[in-house]
Amino acid sequence: MTDQTARQPENAPAESEAAPVQPQAQPAADPLAEARREAAEYKDRVLRTLAEMENLRRRTEREVADARTYGIAGFARDVLAVADNIHRALETIDPALREQADAKLKALIEGVELTERELLKSLEKNGVKKFSPQGEKFDPNLHQAMYEVQDAVEPPGHVAQVIQAGYMIGERMLRPALVGVVKAAPKQSQPVANSNPQDNSAAN
Repeated sequence: MTDQTARQPENAPAESEAAPVQPQAQPAADPLAEARREAAEYKDRVLRTLAEMENLRRRTEREVADARTYGIAGFARDVLAVADNIHRALETIDPALREQADAKLKALIEGVELTERELLKSLEKNGVKKFSPQGEKFDPNLHQAMYEVQDAVEPPGHVAQVIQAGYMIGERMLRPALVGVVKAAPKQSQPVANSNPQDNSAAN
């Protein structure tokens, strides 16, 4: 009589190998912590979106203001040629001729002067201002030097003559003023002292 319990097939797996390994149970996620994390993400997204919208609003307002102020720069630059011609016409009138002119000519001159004032007033209403830097220190950002002159009144580096007035539009340069600048006085050469004693004795 054979012991069947003692016999096992050679290819039978071992009990340790046959037993399946049970995975460890993962701890359940905290729903409150997950909700707080998602809420923080949404809050960060909302704050970023609001900041971007605020930056866009400010940039748009700045662009609109610049367009309103500087959008007429091309047109204003063309109008300046008209203002220059009117001013030149008035400068050609000699004061003595003005005094001797008849009523019609005086009325014509006054009409041209009134036109110039109204034109400048209209330009100023749209942010374009005229400036004449007579006697001011030369500024390459505002003035364009045409020549240098010697002047006993103005110090060197200052504007002695204004050939053509300049114009600003807002805070930007529309046209620089054409000026003549006082040049520095030439340096006087110092006499060189004769340090040779033989020459001194020969001169005596």
